[in-house]
Amino acid sequence: MNKALLALADGRVFEGRALGVEGEASGDVVFNTSMTGYQEILTDPSYLGQLVTMTYPLIGNYGVNNADVEARRPFLNGFIVKEAGRRASNWRAVGTLGHYLTRHKIIGIEGIDTRALTRHIRDHGEQPALLSTEDLNPTRLAERARSLPGLIGRDLVKELTCAAPYEWPEPIADRPRYYSSLKVIVYDFGVKYSILRALVSAGCHVTVVPAQTTAEAVLAENPDGIVLSNGPGDPAALTYAIDAVRALLGKKPILGVCLGHQLLGLALGASTYKLRFGHHGGNHPVMDMETGRVEITTQNHGFGVKFGDGEADPAHEGKPLPTPKRRRHINTPVGRVILTHVSLNDGTVEGLRCLDVPAFSVQFHPEASPGPHDSFYLFQRFVDLMADA
Repeated sequence: MNKALLALADGRVFEGRALGVEGEASGDVVFNTSMTGYQEILTDPSYLGQLVTMTYPLIGNYGVNNADVEARRPFLNGFIVKEAGRRASNWRAVGTLGHYLTRHKIIGIEGIDTRALTRHIRDHGEQPALLSTEDLNPTRLAERARSLPGLIGRDLVKELTCAAPYEWPEPIADRPRYYSSLKVIVYDFGVKYSILRALVSAGCHVTVVPAQTTAEAVLAENPDGIVLSNGPGDPAALTYAIDAVRALLGKKPILGVCLGHQLLGLALGASTYKLRFGHHGGNHPVMDMETGRVEITTQNHGFGVKFGDGEADPAHEGKPLPTPKRRRHINTPVGRVILTHVSLNDGTVEGLRCLDVPAFSVQFHPEASPGPHDSFYLFQRFVDLMADA
């Protein structure tokens, strides 16, 4: 196999072997702590602009299939693993990980110390990096990586949102569909298929619309509810989406997921900030502050939400938020807001609920494909919110 190099902007360089196609890829290097679900990770649109490192050492042993995809194609910029499985051992498999990366023209690297890379990211933060099978000069590659842009200020949603509205008819394969007349419009900021399937299974008629759809156009369809989907990049750069959400607040019930949570926060007057290293994986503990229940959640985001000073910002990462601030009511231009969920890893805000208008959001993924499914109840909560509106 051909040699490949991964060079970080701070000068750290890792040497390994080429995986997938040859060439060069750039993006912010992040790590994902999931043990399984690599095909869902590969096809999660929220990874656009990033090089994804899997912390589990063996990736690809069950191959790839035609069902476990979250978008029309992979969107991540590059893939980094310790060891890629050469044989696909699963009855659903239609190919190997290596062939899948090659078919979709994804540049990858294997054979590096992913534990060392993960610890470096934790200590020094996520940062731009270059992955190359062409430029094998470590010094020059690291120098080039230093000139790469980061994610702050970048609108990546416009690169992947759908071109026109479409309906989504498919429910989750192993769940019954509950038929109802609830009409839901989903903003496509990089929506995962599993979110659409979950909404259909919960009894919703789902229409997906482009990210730049105006509030007036959405309200003209008279939906029962609106979902703000997950997606990549800096939420503060999506001024058109923030304006649309602000105009929709109080008009229709709203559910925000991941990037949608951040956009709802911005529309309510909060601010967002870049996490030192994001939350990526299927094993993040979150406490529901209203019930005291701890859920193990799937997450994929690099930005956080804060209301006012000291609520949750880079200086407070790793420190639990004071209990009064977790439960206090926050006054916003559209009424009171309460913080409903908090990360038990670093104390960051994981959920909010409006008390005077029908809207709530979570930073994690309630559809949680491929699992765990601790938070799936949130879709029913959204259905109940629409039914009561």
